[in-house]
Amino acid sequence: MMKLTRVQDHAIQALMAGIVGAETFDHVFAGIRFDEIEGTMLYAFARDEDVASDIEDSYSPLIAAVASRVLSKQVDVVVVMPKVLQ
Repeated sequence: MMKLTRVQDHAIQALMAGIVGAETFDHVFAGIRFDEIEGTMLYAFARDEDVASDIEDSYSPLIAAVASRVLSKQVDVVVVMPKVLQ
């Protein structure tokens, strides 16, 4: 298991913001934290259960591609959990 650095977390966030646009990013991704990678699974925390589910359902492949690029490591699965489970 590898904990992401703040720079890696912010790099993924910045690239996602550039792809989905500021309005969508602010609405959907506000407060997200990309936390750690285990094997090819990336774990992230979102502000609540509904947002976590929405991000996982709608943006997982995109996040996986961006994270793979930032981390120089294959990411196949993105698991997004609500911050209350942190």
